[in-house]
Amino acid sequence: MPQPNIQNMLKQAQEVMAAQQEAQEALKEQRVEASAGGGMVKVVVTGDLKLESLAIDPDAVDPEDVEMLQDLVLAATNEALRQAVDLQEKAMQSASGAGGFDPMSALEGLGLGDALGGLGMGGAGGGPGGAAPGMNRAARRAAQKKNR
Repeated sequence: MPQPNIQNMLKQAQEVMAAQQEAQEALKEQRVEASAGGGMVKVVVTGDLKLESLAIDPDAVDPEDVEMLQDLVLAATNEALRQAVDLQEKAMQSASGAGGFDPMSALEGLGLGDALGGLGMGGAGGGPGGAAPGMNRAARRAAQKKNR
C-alpha cells in the first residue's frame, strides 16, 4: 500500500477549515423568515442562529388569550431556527466538498487509526514512560521528566 502524503492531507484539512470558516462568516449575513397564525407572528433568524426580528400583528394580541400568542411566537421561532440550522448544515456540507475531509480516514491512511483506541485513551495499559492510562500529554511529559 502506498504511503499517504501527510503534507497533502494537512493542506486538504486546512482548505476545508478555511472554507468552513468562510461559510460561517457568510451565514451571519443570511436570513430565514418563518411565520405562524397565517402570518400574524413573523420571526427572522440569521444563519448563525441569532433572533433578528419578531413582528406581531396587533390583531393577534388578545388579552383574554395570551397563551395563543405565546404559542404562535414559539411556533414561528422554532420554525425559523429549524430553517437556520438546515441552512448551516448545507453550508458546512458544501464547504467540506463533495467527499469532505474525514480525519479518521486520514489517520487510518497513516496507519494510526487505532492510535486513539476508540475513546482517545490509548488502550488499557500504562501510558508512555510508565504514566497511568488516561493522562493527558502534559501530564505524561511531566511524569517522564520526573522518572528521568
